[in-house]
Amino acid sequence: MLDTKTIEIIKSTVPVLEKHGEDITKTFYKLMFTNHPELLNIFNHANQKQGRQQRALANSVYAAAKYIDNLEAILPVVTQIAHKHRSLGIKPEHYPIVGEHLILAIKEVLKEAATEEIINAWIKAYGVIADAFIGIEKSLYEDAAQKPGGWDNFRSFTVAKKVKESDVITSFYFTPDDGGSISGYLPGQYISVKLTIPGEEYTHIRQYSLSDSPEKSYYRISVKKEEGNEVKPVGKVSSYLHNEVKEGDHIEISAPAGEFVLENMEKPVVLLSGGVGITPMHSMLRHLDATEKNHETIFVHAALNGNAHAFSEEVQEIEKDNPLVKTYFCYESPTEKDKAEKIYAKEGYITSEWLNTIVPNKESMVYMCGPVPFMQAMYEALLEAGFKKENIRYEFFGPSMQLKETQSV
Repeated sequence: MLDTKTIEIIKSTVPVLEKHGEDITKTFYKLMFTNHPELLNIFNHANQKQGRQQRALANSVYAAAKYIDNLEAILPVVTQIAHKHRSLGIKPEHYPIVGEHLILAIKEVLKEAATEEIINAWIKAYGVIADAFIGIEKSLYEDAAQKPGGWDNFRSFTVAKKVKESDVITSFYFTPDDGGSISGYLPGQYISVKLTIPGEEYTHIRQYSLSDSPEKSYYRISVKKEEGNEVKPVGKVSSYLHNEVKEGDHIEISAPAGEFVLENMEKPVVLLSGGVGITPMHSMLRHLDATEKNHETIFVHAALNGNAHAFSEEVQEIEKDNPLVKTYFCYESPTEKDKAEKIYAKEGYITSEWLNTIVPNKESMVYMCGPVPFMQAMYEALLEAGFKKENIRYEFFGPSMQLKETQSV
C-alpha cells in the first residue's frame, strides 16, 4: 500500500502526464530497446513505428496515476493488458527493466521538474502497479496451463491447412505437433503466433483472433495481408504467412487469451464488423449457431466488395439454417459481379439511419471489430441510433485505444 504523501505526489503529476505522456513513453521505448535489444523479440515493431504502442502506454500510465488510490477502477484495463502480456510471454523478470527505463524516461523528459520527491514517489508507485500486473498474469499463466489440453507459454503446431478466403484474407488451420488435445477458448479470443523470419534479426509475435467455432479440434486464424501505405508499413508477419508459410510447416503458438467475449446472453446480439474484423465476429456467430440456436442474432459486415469479403458463403448458410439469424452485408464499392448477384444489402457505408432499419431492438448487446476509423464511425453511429454505451463491446487489433464520442452524439 502507498502512503498518503506518495499518493498526493503521484496525483499531482497527472496534468504533466497528460501533456508529456507520449514524449515520456517514446523516450522510454528508445532507452529500453537500446539497453535491452533482446526485448525486440517480444514487442510488435510495427506498432512502435506507428506510435500506437507509445500512445497506449502513455494512456495506461496516465490512468494509473489518476487512479493510484483506487487501482480497482482500472482493473478491466489492467486485465486486458495482462491477457496480452500472457500471450506474449511477459514474465516477472521483465518488470524491473521496464520500471528502470520508465523512471529514466521521466527524468529525461521532465528534466528539473522531475524532483527527487517525484521520482521516489514514482518508484514506489511503479512497484505497486507492477505487483498488480504480475499477480494477475501469474493467475492467467496458471489458468492456461491447468486447462485440459492447455499450456502456459508457447507450443509447436503444424499448419494442417491453408485456405484462401478472399483476395486479401487467408485462413491457417493449426494442429499440435505433440498430437495432444488443445485447450478450449471463448469466441472472440485470440492466439499469439511467434515466427522466425529469414533475414530478420528478431522474432516476431502477433496476435490473431480465432475465426472458427470453439467446438473444433484445431485452431484457425484468418489473416489479412497488410500491403502497407503512407501511414502503415507493410505487414512483415502477414506477408510472410501469406507468401512463405506452407501446409506442413511448424509454428509456435500461445494458448488462447483475451477478454473480448460474448456476455449478457439474455439480450439479442448484434455482431458488427469491417474488413478483417470479421474474424472474431465469425467465431461468435458459429458458436451461437452451434450452441444457442434460440438466440436472436444480427450479423452486419462491411467490406470493400465481394472480392475482399471472407466467409460470405458460410455466413449465408448459417442464416438459411437458423431463422433467428439475420445477416446484412454493406459493400463500399461493389463489383459488377456483386451487383449481378446482389448478396449485399447496402452500397456505400453503414450509417445510423440504416442501423435503425435493420436492428429494431436498441437493447441489443453489440460486439464490433474492424479498422480504427471504422470502429470510431460505428461507435458514433450506434450512439446516434440510440444504442446504449454500456451495451457496446469492441476489440482493437493491436494496442488498446479509446473510442471517442463526438459533440453531435
